[in-house]
Amino acid sequence: MRLPPSVAATVRAAPTVWLHPHCSVVSLNSFVSRYLVCPIHERLLGRDTFRCARILDSSQWLAPTDLAELQRTKLSALFHHATMNTSFYRDRLRRAGVDPAMDDPGAALSSIPPLTKQDIRESAEEMIWRNAPHGVFSSHTGGSTGEPLAFFFDRRRQAYDQAARIRTHRWFGVEMGDRELYLWGSPTENLRTDRLKRWRDSCFNQRLVNAFDMSAATMDRYLDEWDRFRPACLFGYPSSIALLADHARGRAIDLTALRAVFVTGEVCHPHQRETIAAYFGAPVANGYGSREAGFIAHECPEGSMHITSENVIVEVLDEQGGVLPVGETGEIVVTHLDAYAMPMIRYRTGDVGRLKHGRCACGRGLGLMDIVLGRTTDFLYLPDGTVKHALSIIYPLREMPGVRQFHVVQDERYAVTVEIVADDDCGSLSEENVTEHVRRAIGNEVDLRVRFVDFIASTASGKYRYVESRVKRPCVTSCVETLSHV
Repeated sequence: MRLPPSVAATVRAAPTVWLHPHCSVVSLNSFVSRYLVCPIHERLLGRDTFRCARILDSSQWLAPTDLAELQRTKLSALFHHATMNTSFYRDRLRRAGVDPAMDDPGAALSSIPPLTKQDIRESAEEMIWRNAPHGVFSSHTGGSTGEPLAFFFDRRRQAYDQAARIRTHRWFGVEMGDRELYLWGSPTENLRTDRLKRWRDSCFNQRLVNAFDMSAATMDRYLDEWDRFRPACLFGYPSSIALLADHARGRAIDLTALRAVFVTGEVCHPHQRETIAAYFGAPVANGYGSREAGFIAHECPEGSMHITSENVIVEVLDEQGGVLPVGETGEIVVTHLDAYAMPMIRYRTGDVGRLKHGRCACGRGLGLMDIVLGRTTDFLYLPDGTVKHALSIIYPLREMPGVRQFHVVQDERYAVTVEIVADDDCGSLSEENVTEHVRRAIGNEVDLRVRFVDFIASTASGKYRYVESRVKRPCVTSCVETLSHV
């Protein structure tokens, strides 16, 4: 693929040494992992990860116009590949009137129907390029909001997604090979045998502790593991990390000395960010992506959410599927420019957010997103059409004395069930008291049930969701206005 001249010049100038200039003295195990284990591992798998990382380290400083030129070049190549090698996209692009040879493929992108999960389930075989270099590999989503989704990827996409992760860790002085503790719950990781997992973790200087199990006794073991491992950074679900921080604080244990806490996988609510930052004394950086859509965006030290513009194109759609202008809120749709084994062109994520004007003070030319507000199912809906952001019910429940944990579920008929795990000393907490607080948020139009339970489980993927609505709504375009009133 031929790169635009300005991009090619930047890539040629990229340094061959990828050590972060502000990184501290490297310990022996970090050195071995960074310069021996990781490169050998990537080479054996046929992934050009470190070349991609050098490219991204340089291209992030390009002007937005140059990055847009790069996107057009890669999108044209993707259209050509998808047309030549997959029957699904050959038909879809033809029906949309898209010519891969057109001068501005970005102008035609909006004419292509958005790709749904159902499209992938029904047409996976017609979407796959079986001749991808180094093979085609299957994966699946965790199914936190329904039926798991199987999809396929190649080494090219893996390399760029991993390179994007390396880059954003460097923004906070964390290099590949530095000690990283994962508080995670993905079935893919947890299906590995304990022996194999321990061997892999030791080679890559990582530890994985299970976000599926956050009981007090288990978290005590996590604290012991932390003391032995002494990580440089922490990665995981914000709800689980905040819970661990509260537990450690209750045990009067200090888990500071981190360079950064990386949160992803679910909405990071303001109170969770405050809890995590205050306890660990380290920056909290939010990442946004998914297994199927790739590494989409990440927060920089200046607090901006940067899109991985070299690898993905992000659009925001309204309820009718029309493209919304920058600054307006709707469903996030992603085109992964380096997904060739199974092209993801205009993939509907089901997430809600908005694009943002301007350029960050950090100087990077990467596109900007405002906060990702959550999935379309993270809102409550009233029969009269009112949309209530999750925070409208999270805040009153979180602030009630005696509430340790809660989960709000709205069924297809708008009825709401609130599950409460109460503290041992719950004082005046009662069904009537909870009902009164919740009614202030949702009114009296819908049925409400309050249940006191001993335990609230995470979803199948290990994520924790405070609010989950099963009302069938295609998208939310008014959540910014709703959020401003919670």
